[in-house]
Amino acid sequence: MDTRVRCYDCGATDDLRDRKRCNCGEPHWFDTDTRDFDWPDEGMGIWRYVDVLPVNEPVGLSRVSGNTPLHRNRGLESADGPRIHLKLEGLNPTGSFKDRGSAVGISYAVADGTTWVGTVSHGNMALSVAAHAASVDLECAVLVAEETPRERLELIGQHDPHLFRAIGSYGDLYEETLNLDVDIEFVNSDTPLRVAGQKTVAYEICEAFAPGAPDAIVLPVSSGGNASGIWKALRELETAELLDSSAMPRLYLVQAARCDPIAQSYRAGSAAVTAVDGEETIAVSIANEDPPSGTRALTAVRETGGAVLSIEDDEIRAAMRQLAEEAGLSVEPSSALVLSAIEELTRSDTLGADDDVVGILTGSGYKEQTTVDTAVRDLPIDDLERVLSGLVGGETDP
Repeated sequence: MDTRVRCYDCGATDDLRDRKRCNCGEPHWFDTDTRDFDWPDEGMGIWRYVDVLPVNEPVGLSRVSGNTPLHRNRGLESADGPRIHLKLEGLNPTGSFKDRGSAVGISYAVADGTTWVGTVSHGNMALSVAAHAASVDLECAVLVAEETPRERLELIGQHDPHLFRAIGSYGDLYEETLNLDVDIEFVNSDTPLRVAGQKTVAYEICEAFAPGAPDAIVLPVSSGGNASGIWKALRELETAELLDSSAMPRLYLVQAARCDPIAQSYRAGSAAVTAVDGEETIAVSIANEDPPSGTRALTAVRETGGAVLSIEDDEIRAAMRQLAEEAGLSVEPSSALVLSAIEELTRSDTLGADDDVVGILTGSGYKEQTTVDTAVRDLPIDDLERVLSGLVGGETDP
């Protein structure tokens, strides 16, 4: 197992067991040497890229994470817009991209002899860690915010973790868990193990385009951990000479306008991301007022020539309907804003007809309470033929 971690900013190295963040305050990631890496001939899921992961033996549910489809949907494309390729991360085992990081985190914990894992989350990550831990009989502690809805607690609770409501500042909870003197491996949103797993989505994307690369990658951003992983993968592939620096995909990160600290810092030209007082948004999964890897994500955007966009809730709802009705895809609100961002980038001529853009749809909408108004009618069985014939015949109210 690899335990060497490095600060992306100051370059200081450390051991994962000693600290997950650098003394300078920025997050660590694994110090991975990819000079001899080449596209593999075999391997399943994220483990196809085992040579660049910190652990080499998948366990339990971890074996089947990754290898999600990259789906081009021409119905969403405009005549003057880019070719749109959607990465369907909702097809991971628990329905989100979080399974990539959980797969590495849980496998690493088992290899290290750890009997307890944990996470701080009130959504996809909590569900993912609990499910992966259950699959290998690890004890699991999940800490959620006080206001976490009952339906989410039920989803998480089906895997029988030790589930706690954190009474107090949820914003402080993340840092507190990383500094606890307890034998629990916390796989939080931007910790090195999670970033190591989540970077594999960019490996899959780039291998699908090899020997070329997409012009742009668009994804939602919350803590900044997933964006960090993707940026790390692009850097590693450049070192491996599988990605030319002149063809580096631009990273476009997207936030809900009601809670957009990274976007605000980008627009202000700031070097670092500062916390904001966010408002309630339907994109609750990415409503992070103080993202722990916000500055690292902002750096990734600037290094790749991308941007950070903010999307209003009404636009998110419209994108959810468009994806469902025109592409047959049900996604959570935090994923739908990717489509809105691609449309905005097209209107501004940032993306054009000669571009290939990958939009990462991070999570399924089938496990979410819908925000779309649904019309349901009662239909007596004796009336089936009359009503359906009228419907087919174009009657507005058969």
